[in-house]
Amino acid sequence: MDLTDADRIILGMLQSSARERLENIAFEAGISLATVQRRIRALKEHGFIEKDVSLLSPPAMGFKMTFVILIELERERLDQLDAFKRKIRAEPQVQQCYYITGDADFALIALARDMDDYQELTHRLFFDDSNVKRFRTSVVMDRSKVCLDVPVDV
Repeated sequence: MDLTDADRIILGMLQSSARERLENIAFEAGISLATVQRRIRALKEHGFIEKDVSLLSPPAMGFKMTFVILIELERERLDQLDAFKRKIRAEPQVQQCYYITGDADFALIALARDMDDYQELTHRLFFDDSNVKRFRTSVVMDRSKVCLDVPVDV
C-alpha cells in the first residue's frame, strides 16, 4: 500500500490524538468522511496503525521512578533470547525493551514505585535468571521527551 498525502495527514492527526474527530480529519485531508473511514480501516489492515491507546501518567499511577537498564546475557542462543524476551514482555513494569548491539544485549525502560519496588523488579527479572551476566541501571532524573511518534512527512 502506497501512502497518499491524505493518508499522511490522517496518520499525523491520529498519532497526535486517536480521538481526533473524523470530521476534522476529513477537512484537513480534503476528503469525505466516508473516505476517511475507509482509509483508516485500510491503514489498520496494512499495519500502518498498530493500535489505539491512551497514555497514562506514571507518577499519577504511583510509579514515581523510571529506569534505563542495560542487560548483558551470559549466552545468546535463540531459545535463551526468546525466553528472556517472553519474560520481559510479561512484566508490566517494563515499558520498552530493545534487543541491541554493543556492550549490552538488551536495553529496557522500566517503572517502579520506589527503590524497594525496583529492587523487587531486579530480583524477578535478573537475579533469578542464570543467563543474566550483568545489568547496569541509570535512574531517569527528568523525562525530557517521551513519545513514540513516527515522522509521517506531511
